[in-house]
Amino acid sequence: MSLAARKFDYPYIMSNPGISGGKPVIKGTRITVNCIAGYYQLGMSIDEILDSLRHLTPSQVHSALAYYFDHQDEINMDMEEQANIEYWKNQVQSHHGQQ
Repeated sequence: MSLAARKFDYPYIMSNPGISGGKPVIKGTRITVNCIAGYYQLGMSIDEILDSLRHLTPSQVHSALAYYFDHQDEINMDMEEQANIEYWKNQVQSHHGQQ
């Protein structure tokens, strides 16, 4: 069975439109998979991530990274968009125009 045809279960990851705009988060927290992926991309080890986010368990961080690696293109694109200054300027301008 191909990777695309498989459905994986991430026991510590959930999505809810009312939490972080529907982005995948670690259950029971508002810590997004993007946040964990960002720390990982900065070169932080799992132990360093756990030291920074002491309320998380190793299983939660591993699950977030597994989700990230299985959805890497999508999450990387979202992270690039979030870091795009022009994108955020346009968001602010469009909200000012609606008032």
